[in-house]
Amino acid sequence: MSAVDSELSAEERLVTQFVQGPVARLVLSRPEKRNSLSQAAMAALSQALSDAANDPGVHVIVIAAEGPVFSAGHDLKELTAHRGDPDGGGAFFKATMDQCARLMVSIVRHPKPVIAEVAGLATAAGCQLVASCDLAIASKEARFQTPGVHIGLFCSTPMVALSRSVPRKHALEMLLTGDMMPAERAAEIGLINRVTDAEDLTAETMALAARIADKSPLTLRIGKEAFQAQLDMPLADAYRYAAEVMVDNMLTDDAEEGIGAFLGKRPAQWTGH
Repeated sequence: MSAVDSELSAEERLVTQFVQGPVARLVLSRPEKRNSLSQAAMAALSQALSDAANDPGVHVIVIAAEGPVFSAGHDLKELTAHRGDPDGGGAFFKATMDQCARLMVSIVRHPKPVIAEVAGLATAAGCQLVASCDLAIASKEARFQTPGVHIGLFCSTPMVALSRSVPRKHALEMLLTGDMMPAERAAEIGLINRVTDAEDLTAETMALAARIADKSPLTLRIGKEAFQAQLDMPLADAYRYAAEVMVDNMLTDDAEEGIGAFLGKRPAQWTGH
């Protein structure tokens, strides 16, 4: 647990941070609020992600949650409380959506791999959070939903992450129906990577995180950045870009060490350079 978290009461704690070797666990810690993404919760998660980015000892990040709900999305009570503002809440709504967008973009552009560990329900912006992570593992009990259409509010911002994570028709089915999706189906369409028994979820997630964290942190950063950058490029441009990245990567100390270790049949010693 971080020093900051240790000074807070359970009621005040929004995101609990643990560092287990090279893996940082960021745990949404307001189960009584269904881990809703209030402005304070998003700020806390953003700060925790920034701290992990700046910690050279952290190679991989896991985002998990306390309780039966991973995240119910935006705090509707917080949003509704501002309908009495002079502008009907417009400025507060915009600030909240802008803050959420920055959070999701920061995960996609984070220099380190981010894995979602989903034990329960992930709806609306909570589903958006899962879709924004690089990888996701869920328990058999997990459920996923973009239910905005049920309350007259299309899940437009979750749509951005969802449409970039799963095929278009599956994304639209979730968005247009608002139906609950079981974990097995979420794995079938690519929203999550795998499904496991609830009692094995954390162990499975941490094992995956550890396997990734064992690699060169420089190579992970280069690879994640390049993957995101080439996605929207035309094919020929993507290959030109990837070739440039490959050449630069080959010139790093870690690539020289890794290839030498492979040829010499010995463990590699990464320096991050």
